[in-house]
Amino acid sequence: MARPRQFDEENAVTSATHLFWRRGYHATSVRDLGDELKLTPSSLYRTFTDKHTLFLRALDHYRATESLEARRRLDATDRPVREVLREWLLWLVTCPADGESGRGCFVVNTATELGTTDEKVQQRTEAAFEVTRQALRSVLAEGRDRGELSGDLDADAAAELLFTTVLGLRVRERAGHDLEHLTTAIDFAIQALGPAPAATS
Repeated sequence: MARPRQFDEENAVTSATHLFWRRGYHATSVRDLGDELKLTPSSLYRTFTDKHTLFLRALDHYRATESLEARRRLDATDRPVREVLREWLLWLVTCPADGESGRGCFVVNTATELGTTDEKVQQRTEAAFEVTRQALRSVLAEGRDRGELSGDLDADAAAELLFTTVLGLRVRERAGHDLEHLTTAIDFAIQALGPAPAATS
């Protein structure tokens, strides 16, 4: 009788995600994965083919779960966009997905570790970055259309500024920088969007 695999695989991918997130790709060995997932090397290879394939699965898992939460937090349909953006940026550096600080973002960590040396990884990191940029553009455009931001705001340029801020915040959070300093950077980035339009009578 074939052993059931789907539930076990999902749990294993989740565990592998946290291990790769903590240690990075190169510093995580097959033995480390076997110990974390409670799998022998032969079982690990039979289930996931190799370390690289499992890493891609882990990266996809992280992207899916983080993207869902980010979309929820960037929903500005009934709240001021500045408030939404500030709370989202603070969440990035205070409430990591696994409840453990000092890890930064798995996608950003991967991009800085592997850069452009791995095409499949680069495709995934760039896709994740584009999702973030598009979400920011949508929030900014909504704020502009609702009159909360200046009518001549360049939403594309502002999204790039905030996206660059996001990357810097993620790296600084991983480096253990003080939250007060990160909050100062966040507030200044929000201010850089310009003053709110004056109310008309």
